[in-house]
Amino acid sequence: MPSEKRLDQESRTRLMSRLKSRFEQHMDRHAAMSWEQVKTRLEAQPEKLWSLGEMEDTSGEPDVVGFDPDSGEYLFVDCAPESPKGRRSICYDREGRTSRTEHRPKQSAVEMAEKMAVDILTEQQYRALQGLEPFDLKSSSWVKTPQRIRDLGGALFGDRRYDTVFIYHNGASSYYAVRGFRAMLRV
Repeated sequence: MPSEKRLDQESRTRLMSRLKSRFEQHMDRHAAMSWEQVKTRLEAQPEKLWSLGEMEDTSGEPDVVGFDPDSGEYLFVDCAPESPKGRRSICYDREGRTSRTEHRPKQSAVEMAEKMAVDILTEQQYRALQGLEPFDLKSSSWVKTPQRIRDLGGALFGDRRYDTVFIYHNGASSYYAVRGFRAMLRV
């Protein structure tokens, strides 16, 4: 694995400490799971630690929100109260970003997710996350858009208002200061 996708020992130690602390503070997100089991999976996959570091560095506050019994993987998702600050003011994807003639952002949600080696939440995953606790009360987050919608120039995003989760549409080239994306990493 290229060294740029690995954390040095100090960064790994600091990240593991943050993840453990968040895990223990929010046991309601992962009842009946053990930090020791999660830690063992993380230590065996340094590239996943790098991706979690990217999620953390962009203010995502990743935490375990589920376990896939078929694959044996833990599901880490951004649990920051609002869409991660380090991933806002972006278009949905490269095509949307490059189609802008003015005020073109440097990144898009899809491009950032690829660089971070994470997945953008699907609508179903976004709704499941919102079932754990309220998120995006003042912000919004791009969600993975079905190809048929994207082919027509659109993209989907979600937020929570009036104690209800809404999924909306926008042009993929649009961007707002309070819209980013939430990521998932399978470990």
